Amino acid sequence: METRTLLAVVLSIAVLAGFQYFFGNQITPPPGANVTNATRVNPEKEIPLVKKEAENAAQKKTLAKLAALPETAAKKGKDITIETPYYKAVLSENGATFKHFILKKYRQTMDEDSPGVELVNVSPPILPLGVQVTSGRILDLRTRFFQADKHRVDLTGPRTRDVVIFTTDLGEGARLKKTFTFHKELYRMEMAMELSGAAANDYTLFLYNRPYKESTTYVFSGPSYHSAKEGLKEVTLKEPGEHHEYIGNMDWLAYGDNYFMMAVIPEITQGPWKLIITRLDKQGTTQSSLNHAINQGALANGSLGFCKMNLYFGPKEINRLKEVGHNLEKAINFGWFDPIAKPLLYVLNFFYKYIHNYGWAIILLTVAIKIAFWPLAHKSAQSMKTMQKLQPKLKKLKEKYGDDKERMNKELMQLYKTYKVNPMSGCLPMVLQIPVFFALYKVLLQAIELRHAPFLLWINDLSAPDRLMIPGVDIPMLGGIPVLTLLMGASMYFQQKMSPSSLDPTQAKMMQLLPVVFTFMFINFPSGLVLYWLVNNILSIVQQYYVNKFTD
Repeated sequence: METRTLLAVVLSIAVLAGFQYFFGNQITPPPGANVTNATRVNPEKEIPLVKKEAENAAQKKTLAKLAALPETAAKKGKDITIETPYYKAVLSENGATFKHFILKKYRQTMDEDSPGVELVNVSPPILPLGVQVTSGRILDLRTRFFQADKHRVDLTGPRTRDVVIFTTDLGEGARLKKTFTFHKELYRMEMAMELSGAAANDYTLFLYNRPYKESTTYVFSGPSYHSAKEGLKEVTLKEPGEHHEYIGNMDWLAYGDNYFMMAVIPEITQGPWKLIITRLDKQGTTQSSLNHAINQGALANGSLGFCKMNLYFGPKEINRLKEVGHNLEKAINFGWFDPIAKPLLYVLNFFYKYIHNYGWAIILLTVAIKIAFWPLAHKSAQSMKTMQKLQPKLKKLKEKYGDDKERMNKELMQLYKTYKVNPMSGCLPMVLQIPVFFALYKVLLQAIELRHAPFLLWINDLSAPDRLMIPGVDIPMLGGIPVLTLLMGASMYFQQKMSPSSLDPTQAKMMQLLPVVFTFMFINFPSGLVLYWLVNNILSIVQQYYVNKFTD
């Protein structure tokens, strides 16, 4: 078998093997499935605990205290409803914590009557943003009754900003005030705390959540944090009681999946922040406790202000996260393909800005990539055509020097040099497109912009597999007809037929199997990725037609 044919087969196997390596455990949800329900793939190695030997005993003691669940509140508080054009949230007077946070612009499934995505999936007494304060003794305020100054905030009208103030009596003249600030058209909020009538040494903020019910394994889902020293850390805990510790500067702490996140973003990033993430049960509930010393500087009214935080509860849209700052956009993690995937996402959003359809944006992105590769692909096509013309000469060389491999290789190299052709160049464009292929796959699978994004006709979700549903027709294991995928396979076949071939009949039959292999491989891929490959094949056919017709 000639070198170019062997390389083409090896590359095809590499694509399959590479996909299995990077995405092997992935289960792509069927159209309309709740794609927010995700767990991780490719778990990171066990993250080493950040601990000094001299502090072991103290750390374990602290861990035992912080991992303890709060008791049920003695007094039942009322609920405070917050509604904006973007979300509807419910705060509880027990702990001044979030009971619900429902995103109004994102449905759980494709069904029109599907409810909005709920970001808080734990229930009392463990709710996000509870606090402990150390003031001579540990004051666990996670379920303490806080009196709210109002019980409804409505920002769906002309108002653009509102504040809810919670206050609790700590005894002996001490009071703690917890203030939330909400904005009309932002997922970002602010939270601040203020202590009066007492001194305090440090405080601990708690974030709770658990994996979504119908979890899959194609992306990470769980607690994560970012710091200048450590970068992005996605923490996986397998057993109840298992924990992870970190001490140092902190940009943000979050709980999220591939599409949505709840993040707390300290205004003061400098440490030492002390983070302990603990798995509480077999269902995967995790508690993240974030501890920091209290700056003893007093406010103008004589009280002690501390814990100024930005909050971001919403979609992982890259532009929104960049606006928040503090490296929050790093929460969008495309893994090894991040350097390619992020630029692809920016270009995709740029095209969408003007045409308002991600299907057409993918087509324009494909055209842009094809233009970038055009000179190389054009030279490759010309080289393949020249190789076809050289077949009679190659055949004669093989007949003449068939028994002398060294001499034959020398004559072959001289022939290639004379006609300025490289037998390997035919596969080079495919080699260069493999990283783009994997990067685009990650974008289409993880980017919130593509979630439930329609294209044309039956394609109503570019992040889900392509299926044309026909009433009364149920295809086993598929449900519907993968029309786009079949067209992609057909286009690959025609592209292969148009390309110059120097293969013997046996090699040609092997190559003819590739469109079939790729069709089966793509059958459960996101329809957006299939659309990219189909358009790429069509453009390659046009390019090959031009080469065949106008190149000697």
